Amino acid sequence: MADFMVLGAGMVGVSSALALQEQGHSVVLVDRTTPGLETSFGNAGIIQTEAVEPYALPQDLSTLWCYAVGRSNDVVWKTLPALKMAPALWRYFRNSSTAKHHAISNTYAKLAARATADHAPLIEASDSEQLIARQGLSMLYRDEQRFNQESLRAERLEREYGVTSRIVDGVTYQAEEPALKQAPVGAIHWLQSWSCRDPGGLTQAYAELFVKRGGSLVFGDAHSLAETQTGWQVTTDSGIASAEQVVIALGPWSPELLKGFGYHIPMVYKRGYHGHYKETTRLNRPFLDVANGVLAAPMSHGIRVTTGAALVDLDDVSNPQQLERGVKALRTLLTMGDRVRESQWFGTRPCMPDMLPVVGQAPKHARMWFHFGHGHQGFTQGPTTAQILLSEIAGEHSDVWQPLRPQGRF
Repeated sequence: MADFMVLGAGMVGVSSALALQEQGHSVVLVDRTTPGLETSFGNAGIIQTEAVEPYALPQDLSTLWCYAVGRSNDVVWKTLPALKMAPALWRYFRNSSTAKHHAISNTYAKLAARATADHAPLIEASDSEQLIARQGLSMLYRDEQRFNQESLRAERLEREYGVTSRIVDGVTYQAEEPALKQAPVGAIHWLQSWSCRDPGGLTQAYAELFVKRGGSLVFGDAHSLAETQTGWQVTTDSGIASAEQVVIALGPWSPELLKGFGYHIPMVYKRGYHGHYKETTRLNRPFLDVANGVLAAPMSHGIRVTTGAALVDLDDVSNPQQLERGVKALRTLLTMGDRVRESQWFGTRPCMPDMLPVVGQAPKHARMWFHFGHGHQGFTQGPTTAQILLSEIAGEHSDVWQPLRPQGRF
């Protein structure tokens, strides 16, 4: 019997397994498929140290109206799924008020500040340096008023959180980025963020490091999880896997599993899509086309274009309308070739109504631990929150991370 079983082999689950293993625990990592093939596979590949404030729901009626009637490519939605998520969305909206969002950001910023430092030893140990670029992340603006507003925000973030950036006029930025075929109004270049040419590959490399260090990786059904007299067990392709303690790191699938154990966890499900396009002119660093809600990043398979949020059910059919609209607009700014032939990928970001990940002991089960709900930042925050989880397991409770604990949040 292992000491720990980790359910879910995305960035968050693999990071959990590695952190536990490093402390001398025997660990079995369980997933239904190869590590890094779900949400960790399809994200934009940015380790976002600039993400010190989580994505809030707009408080102004004009922006909300644009979302409601489909004028914005940032968010699309379907009626029935949105109604199911209404209680969580309402709590999300209330937590997006200025005062509450500022308090949440005080915790969130501490996670962002550690992100690259916590990834660094794993990148080195997994021999993944060739996947990482340290050129930062840019936000490109087509509207002067928005650019001026966000420039002031960038200056504020440096004062409050020490996040550094360059504020660049569009002509200057175009000269730095030959792939741009016209100049934006302006750009904010966040200097401290890293990017990855293959986020799924990096997650797999971390998983291979876990196995190399003696960990057990098995394919199994998390929904077969059952409590026993001595711990927990699941059914796997190799038979029954058992452990004294279990970590739930299933991202958007965590609430459904936990219903069977008496937990009712509100979550906002934000689906995203991506597509790859041939890189005809080298793109030096990833950038967000702010006006059209799509992020373009140089990847191993071409330029990956990633979308904003679609509020739909987990099992809803594919509808990449945001991707298609975003790419059409992006082509007026960026030189790129035809789409690479591939099946249409989509994945779901698991967002908690208070915008913070859930890290800590399950309120009703002494040998169960929660590690999910990272929203847009699972790829960024996985190694950091894994270290926080390790401290919680060891009984080292820091007041700094109290907002992440499950108690009182559902």
